[in-house]
Amino acid sequence: MTVTAEMKSSRRLAPGRAGRRRRSLLSIVVGLAATLSGEAVGQREPDRAPNIVLIVVDDLGYGELGSYGGREIPTPHIDTLARRGVRFTNGYVTASFCAPARAALMTGRYQSRYGFERVPIGAENLQPGVGVPIGERMLPGVLRDHGYATALVGKWHLGATAPFHPLRRGFDEFFGFLLEGHYYVPHPWNGTTTWLRRTALPEGGTGRWTSANGRIIWSTHLGHNEPDYNADNPLLRDSQPVTETENLTDAFTREAIDFVQRRREQPFFLYLAYSAVHSPMQADDRWLARFSHITDIHRRIFAAMLAQLDDNIGRLLATLERNGVAENTLIVFLSDNGGATAELTSSNHPLRGGKGDLWEGGVRVPFLISWPQRLPRDATFDAPVSALDVFDTALAASGIATDSLPSRDGVDLLPYLTGQRSGDPHEVLYWRMPMLGHEQAARGTIPAAALRKGPWKIVRPAPTRKNASRWHLFNLDRDIAEAHDLAQTEPARLAELRAVWEEIDRQMPPP
Repeated sequence: MTVTAEMKSSRRLAPGRAGRRRRSLLSIVVGLAATLSGEAVGQREPDRAPNIVLIVVDDLGYGELGSYGGREIPTPHIDTLARRGVRFTNGYVTASFCAPARAALMTGRYQSRYGFERVPIGAENLQPGVGVPIGERMLPGVLRDHGYATALVGKWHLGATAPFHPLRRGFDEFFGFLLEGHYYVPHPWNGTTTWLRRTALPEGGTGRWTSANGRIIWSTHLGHNEPDYNADNPLLRDSQPVTETENLTDAFTREAIDFVQRRREQPFFLYLAYSAVHSPMQADDRWLARFSHITDIHRRIFAAMLAQLDDNIGRLLATLERNGVAENTLIVFLSDNGGATAELTSSNHPLRGGKGDLWEGGVRVPFLISWPQRLPRDATFDAPVSALDVFDTALAASGIATDSLPSRDGVDLLPYLTGQRSGDPHEVLYWRMPMLGHEQAARGTIPAAALRKGPWKIVRPAPTRKNASRWHLFNLDRDIAEAHDLAQTEPARLAELRAVWEEIDRQMPPP
């Protein structure tokens, strides 16, 4: 198809020409829309609102997928999804940790507006009041109120006590776990090779220890133990504990497929929140065998986990096709934050940093959208977009008015992707994150912060024992790796962007 070929060629333009690429893409899409405005549209218009499938993966870095330049680990099924839709090169989340980023995704509002900025870890999840405030409307609840069947399969992490249970936040069905992580298979982890963080090795010293059968590897390289992921965190069907023997990546896909098959006769919203590739690192034998050429077992386990994830997404895409609902299904795929490179080997190349900070590697993520009946295929969109936009985009696709809903920070992306609107969806993107690493920052401590406006970005890392907090300035069109700090040479620009950040921040309650 000519349109697809032109879009492929636009993808090869050199960095720094993003604006020209966007104009080229939009002109192509406008032409496509004009072509489809005749008799063909009448034949393809959906008879009902689209199905919506939101696939969120965990800790996947920007540089791993083939569609984002990754070459070591094949990801053909996710790459197929990219070819069927639009790939965002500047797709962002609102935090570089899972819980606050997921809160913004579910509400379309910066998590700072309602005080869900910190990441509850372990037993903290079970404390009263820990969760996204009940007054915040979530996407599944709005969709359910307009006739959608709704399901969450996978990880929740937005409140583990009764008031915050997924069934009380708009989901008809839930299969998964409530806290931040879970072992993929039950102990003793048969059929897997497991990598665990430890503070001490069996024979003492530091480094790695491998069991005699090669099934267990301990590493002290991060200086802490693997969290107690399964403590007070059973797998649940709705609210009842269940015993699961399949690897969770396979089990979550099984449940997602079952939901699609049962609900295909009505509009459905499926939030498929895989825990992969989040730790604990456990590689299924079937996938680990594919990567025997990777000598580092740490990287080999990660490769197996990503390949298993990709194969399972392929299973879901095939199910949508077999059940005749693929054309009228809006699919959004993204990672909840940047890759945890030291922990997982998850690469954010060519970006700086990763999970836990506000450099690009922490908040710029793989982000795809597909809707064959409405959106172009094999397209690239280079203007900054945000996970905040999923809320309004989904409701607009479903024909649901948003006038009665609280004000939101996201926008409907559909007009930009179909050529009905030009320009950038966002004038600015704002970040405030009062914690780094897995240590809760004391209240009152200067939070990490960032703001992007056009190609310009300012970043203020949280202070550490060694370094005071200060603002940095980068031009991302010329310096995607944030290697050249322009704060000293562009003081007026820095002051302008700081003023914008402070104006937005005054709208938020204190961290």
